[in-house]
Amino acid sequence: MTEAKQETPNITTELALLVALATLWGASYTFIRIGVATIPPITLIAGRTAIAGLLLLVIMRMRGVKMPTDAATWRRFLFQAGMNSVVPWTMVAWGERTIDAGLATILNSTAPIFTFFLTLLVTRHEVLTSRKLIGVVAGMVGICLIVGVQALAGFGEQLTAQIVTLLAAVCYAGAAIFGRGFKGLDPMAPAAGSLICGAAVLIPLSLVFERPWTLTPSTSSLLALLGLAVFSTAFAFAIYFRLIQTLGSVGTTAQAYLRVPIGVSLGILFLGERPSATAWIGLACVVIGVAAMTIPARKVTAPVSS
Repeated sequence: MTEAKQETPNITTELALLVALATLWGASYTFIRIGVATIPPITLIAGRTAIAGLLLLVIMRMRGVKMPTDAATWRRFLFQAGMNSVVPWTMVAWGERTIDAGLATILNSTAPIFTFFLTLLVTRHEVLTSRKLIGVVAGMVGICLIVGVQALAGFGEQLTAQIVTLLAAVCYAGAAIFGRGFKGLDPMAPAAGSLICGAAVLIPLSLVFERPWTLTPSTSSLLALLGLAVFSTAFAFAIYFRLIQTLGSVGTTAQAYLRVPIGVSLGILFLGERPSATAWIGLACVVIGVAAMTIPARKVTAPVSS
């Protein structure tokens, strides 16, 4: 009996999707910056998680994938939601009331660096290599160049927003480590489950603290919320999980350093932002650091002796 041949993915298509993913995630910071102009942070992220979670459930239904029903898995989804969406997304939204979208993109892209620190201190499942060490040093230099200059002017509101945005990257690092425990599930299930749990937490908080029925959001903020939820969250996750299957987890991490210049460029194009000279140098250091942390090392093949 002849086995069915598995269709080989078109590498050009997959690389185009990789750039699309980096663009969608890079654009999220511009969407957030526009959204928080008239929508408070908790309400904005509550809308993001609710809309995106429902869309992912629809996509999963179309794919014939069922969500788990046991309470233990949903408790893990709830914890993942806290680390991956509820806390960090709200932190970023709060921070972007003060700092530029481009700067938030740079600071928030340091998650791979903090992931390395956490694995080194807690799980210790990764080996310290010279390239990773260079990546950590370059990334930390970039952070100091961006945040350190503001620190010299005193502990103002902008510095606080920068620190909060960095803490969001630490949350992403913790979520990345915890997410390794969902190996038995379809990869889209934890994404949808954590988003639904995130919405279940954030909607009541929004009702209590921000009273969304009293808000008068602008049309641009509402459109930014829809773009954030539909494109930068639901569609981005759908592309991400396809790339995991075609390019693999290592290849897909290339978006981590692609989205930084894309996010900064979108802030310049659509918001008229002008990063300082120090921020540009910090951007270069962070991109080098994240690339060193995520690009796989080439394996050297030993010569075969005759």
